[in-house]
Amino acid sequence: MTPASRFLTRPEPQTLRLTLDGVPVAARPGDTVAAALLAQSGAAFRETASGAPRTAYCMMGVCFDCLVEIDGRPNTQACMTVVRDGMTVRRQAGLRPLKGGRDD
Repeated sequence: MTPASRFLTRPEPQTLRLTLDGVPVAARPGDTVAAALLAQSGAAFRETASGAPRTAYCMMGVCFDCLVEIDGRPNTQACMTVVRDGMTVRRQAGLRPLKGGRDD
């Protein structure tokens, strides 16, 4: 079941495409990944280690609630990343290792 979008449908044509966990998402040039995902469904972007759902909150790169994997790169802030055509976005679940950590 997909939650209803929190935003109104845009009147302008949507021209860029990305995928979220294999599902196509339409976006406009200049959108951030977080804006495109919120406009598409409003669903959670990730889960914490305890399983709590998280989605974009501050939309300015401060809170890290919008962390996703983009084109194979984990821990990427969706609110700070501009959409490119063909991006592959995946939700994150639980803790991810930091670059340079023991799990590298």
